[in-house]
This record gives sequence, C-alpha cells and structure tokens, in this order.
Amino acid sequence: MKRSAMFFVVGMFFSQFAAGQPALNERELQGMRLFNQSCRVCHTKPQMTSPQYAPVLSRVSLGGNDGALRAFIANGSAKMPGFKYHFKPDEIDALVAYIKTLDPARE
Repeated sequence: MKRSAMFFVVGMFFSQFAAGQPALNERELQGMRLFNQSCRVCHTKPQMTSPQYAPVLSRVSLGGNDGALRAFIANGSAKMPGFKYHFKPDEIDALVAYIKTLDPARE
C-alpha cells in the first residue's frame, strides 16, 4: 500500500511539469524518443553555459513545411548528416510530427 501511495505522489508531482504541455499522441511520442536519441545533442543546449551547435527546432522551422522538414532530415545539409539510412520514412514522419509540437520560444 505504501508503494502505491508513493507512486501516486510522484506521479502527481511530475504531472505538474507537464500541465502546460499538450498531450502527445503515439506518433509524436515516438518522434520525441527519436529526437532525444539522435537530435537533442545538437539542437538543444546540453548545459546553460554550453554553446548550442545547431538551431533550435520548432513548429516554425523551415516555415513549418512538413515536406521541407522531411527532406532536410532525410538528406541533411553541409553541417548536418542526412538520416535517410538511419531512420525509416515513418520514423522521419514521427520526428516531423514531434517537431511540429515544439514551441518556437523554448530554449
């Protein structure tokens, strides 16, 4: 009984942090996992005092164009590797879906 009460309290504590975030569907959650695995290292600041290597991604990246985001993720650029051999097309779609949930004002 004590263990279940502890999980309830911990769950309530962490739900406070997610209260301002919209709920993510399964596809967006998959995209978030892939983003955390392969994109976060360059597209977010690892520490407050560290520089950020690549631009912050959000729903307005590349004008919010899904096709442009897919192509950029797949083919890369001069500085970013392409991920078309790393991710399946549906995984790239999941990444795009997750990026479209990100607020441009976040840091």
